[in-house]
Amino acid sequence: MKRVEGKVALVTGGASGIGRQSAIRLAGEGAKVVVGDLDRVGGEATVATIGGGAMFVEHDVTDEAGWRAVVDRAVERFGRLDILVNCAGIALLRSIEDTSLDEWRRVHAVNLDGVFLGCKFAVAAMKRSGGGSIINLSSVSGLVGGHNLAAYNSSKGGVRLLTKSVALHCARQGYNIRCNSVHPTFIATPMVQAMIDAAADPERARQNIARQVPLGRIGEPDDVAWVVVYLASDESRFVTGAEFVIDGGVTAM
Repeated sequence: MKRVEGKVALVTGGASGIGRQSAIRLAGEGAKVVVGDLDRVGGEATVATIGGGAMFVEHDVTDEAGWRAVVDRAVERFGRLDILVNCAGIALLRSIEDTSLDEWRRVHAVNLDGVFLGCKFAVAAMKRSGGGSIINLSSVSGLVGGHNLAAYNSSKGGVRLLTKSVALHCARQGYNIRCNSVHPTFIATPMVQAMIDAAADPERARQNIARQVPLGRIGEPDDVAWVVVYLASDESRFVTGAEFVIDGGVTAM
């Protein structure tokens, strides 16, 4: 039997990177998948790669009414919601002095408010389904600081502790809903590629990033997607409020 056979998953940020690969791997392990993203072309490409049992919804994670509609559509189409992967996110390379209030608010709206809304509406749906698993994508930047990541550090640190609060609430209420956070380092995604391309010497920037990782390379989306599959599956039924660090040894230093 496949690892998430019969389950229904909603994956935000599913048009590219970790979200795309997580959607593909969950589908490969038997889940029906709703792919959410603002990028319709990329999202529909993910659905086309998956084939049957998947659908795309255009989704702005900062919009509360949009969250309600997306969760309702998932339940209407597939009858339940068992898995939420909160993967949509944006990065900002700015120090505290260089970050404007509008930039600060935008990063938190996507990276933290979006996760809050996802958890809120998923819990309501999963209670009706008898339980589920929420997987929130944070970052190693939610564990350690960076001199030029003021807003990003703050938003991803918020995801880490919000995850624990949701996990404890659901456990205390007996909902059979688990909530865990995932903390990758640099992964070969469009977000990281944009950071590399913005450097004066992109190839040198890529090599410098890889040298920072004890395992000697930038991670691949699959390195994270398989952890998502584990947390979505019943293999992790006794795991909640935990943080999974996927960083090639970066935070061990």
